[in-house]
Amino acid sequence: MKLLLAVFFSLTTIASAHYTFPALIVNGQTTPNWQYVRRTNNYQSNGPVTDVRSQDFRCYNSQTRATAQTYTGISAGSRIGFTAAASISHPGTTNIYMAKAPAGVDVASWDGNGQWFKVHEISAVTNGGQSISWPSAGLSRVEFTLPQSLPSGQYLVRIENVALHSASGVGGAQWYISCAQIEVVNGGNGNPGPTVSIPGVYTGNEPGIVINIYYPVPRTYTQPGPAVWRG
Repeated sequence: MKLLLAVFFSLTTIASAHYTFPALIVNGQTTPNWQYVRRTNNYQSNGPVTDVRSQDFRCYNSQTRATAQTYTGISAGSRIGFTAAASISHPGTTNIYMAKAPAGVDVASWDGNGQWFKVHEISAVTNGGQSISWPSAGLSRVEFTLPQSLPSGQYLVRIENVALHSASGVGGAQWYISCAQIEVVNGGNGNPGPTVSIPGVYTGNEPGIVINIYYPVPRTYTQPGPAVWRG
């Protein structure tokens, strides 16, 4: 009985340490959960994606098949983001990507099979092997500013947080992912890039994905993915 209780409490602790990104933030205002964010497979379990080659690595909604409402009328230059429920509880880093829906295609019916570009990242902080810290950890909100030169149109906005507490071997990193649907207005003539495919952006063997974050303390950290497009 004691063993069963220990296993139960261990599993409960692990599950409670996981998280989702259920709500969009627009200019400081938090929208209802899953209204503008596609409901993910883990909306109840909070479990992660571990295979960077799977179709779930894009928007993590293969089981729910969920779309969402599209938040319209967001001006380029606005500040948007995601809430974390309850907070980002693992050490790791965060990236946010965007992809524009093809002309004539409603983003609500688009699966995101296109070209993505990175618009925001929160990396690790190192000091040559003395310590490493994770500014993402503990956050309940991740926000960034849309570039003023971002072209108008409908977009998927995808957040990924990679938890690295078990990432010393291939497949050990845990990915927490959500996609929101937005319409950008009053945009510019920028040319976002470099662009990548998702899945396809990572092999899973990158030094920022396969890493022992505890010992020896990493001297540096390489953020996975392309450079951030800042317009």
